[in-house]
Amino acid sequence: MGIALDTRTGSPIVVLHDKDNRKALPIWIGSAEASAIIRKIENISVARPMTHDLFVEFIQKTGYEIDHIEINDVEKETYYAIIYLLKETEGKTEQLEIDARPSDAIAIAIRVDAPIFVTANVLANGSVSCDTAKDEEEAQEFRDFIQTIKPSDFEKLLKHDKESDQ
Repeated sequence: MGIALDTRTGSPIVVLHDKDNRKALPIWIGSAEASAIIRKIENISVARPMTHDLFVEFIQKTGYEIDHIEINDVEKETYYAIIYLLKETEGKTEQLEIDARPSDAIAIAIRVDAPIFVTANVLANGSVSCDTAKDEEEAQEFRDFIQTIKPSDFEKLLKHDKESDQ
């Protein structure tokens, strides 16, 4: 989604969203990383390579490519990420994983259009809903389904499962 500012502290927040724009994941980041992300989003060029540009060039010169990043954990409001690198050598694919702060990983990923993934546990612990109307609609559909289910429906399901096991 982009960069926002925390109105209470003035700290930058990078906000990621899913493909359907239904969930958002806000991650508080440093000013330098926010600046690096904004520069790329806004296509602002600089005369000399910045740190994230330098990292990308270094990785590419070693024969690797940045395959994707994954924001894979959150502990006590601290997020963790991995940058996944790939290299083809003599018909074999070599993969490296580099531990990174999410802000740096995002700044790097957007420079090479690499996908940004977030694990389910991080989404469960840190995301907020962007589409409350759709969420409420799905919740109501589920409540309606629960109201119409009968015990005999479970008997049919169990019978089908037993037949499948044989």
